[in-house]
Amino acid sequence: MGAKTALLAFSEGDLRPTLREAVRSDPAEALDLLREMHPGYEVTLLGDGPLGDYCYPPEDTSYATVLAGAELFCDQRLVRHLPSELPDRLLQAGAGRRIIMHGMHSVSDSLSFAVWEDGELVRSLCLSPDGGIAENIGEPYEFELPYWAGEHPVKPMFSEDPYPLPFHPLELGELALRAFFGFVLEGRIEPDDIDPLDVHLHAFRVADPTGREQAERAARMERLVRMMRPPRRYRMTPDGTLRELGDDEI
Repeated sequence: MGAKTALLAFSEGDLRPTLREAVRSDPAEALDLLREMHPGYEVTLLGDGPLGDYCYPPEDTSYATVLAGAELFCDQRLVRHLPSELPDRLLQAGAGRRIIMHGMHSVSDSLSFAVWEDGELVRSLCLSPDGGIAENIGEPYEFELPYWAGEHPVKPMFSEDPYPLPFHPLELGELALRAFFGFVLEGRIEPDDIDPLDVHLHAFRVADPTGREQAERAARMERLVRMMRPPRRYRMTPDGTLRELGDDEI
């Protein structure tokens, strides 16, 4: 699985019908809204693109659309590791509406999603195989229940140790994506699914004019690289299992 998302939406009720009927929005409206969402940042219109291609845009880039009854953003800055820590300015921007956050990353197999109704956090989940369950607030939605019941266990591929979670986060993440946004990025497409390539977005460069954020990001990446262990390589054996290769076999 290789899907990534960084989605935040404000919606008057169910977002899915709005996305299904989405038309091209006014870029000036999206520009004004992003300037409110990112005070103090330089926001510049770049172009356009479909939702299906930009659910997880590059750093310093935001995709947005303003629709009848909803606003949708694709922006790494807007998706929090712990959804309950969503900044007050974003909660205020979505005041009186349903707020939906969905973040999924295939490199870390991490998932976070949350829903606010009229300013109240009703459900938040954040988990990954390395970090475990970092946040689990509110009652699980119906689509979650079989996963928490152990009906979708993960068979480890690179170790005999049991998978640290009762299910794969990305599998549940795709169901959450369908439940909240009406489409999936990977997996079987259902007849009622929205085609995310049909949802038009405007692209913007959103940058810290001081350069401080970019410098902090580069320093953080440098620290992570220094902490990384040497890569491990595996080979498929005749019985279908994976065997780690020694240095003399590479």
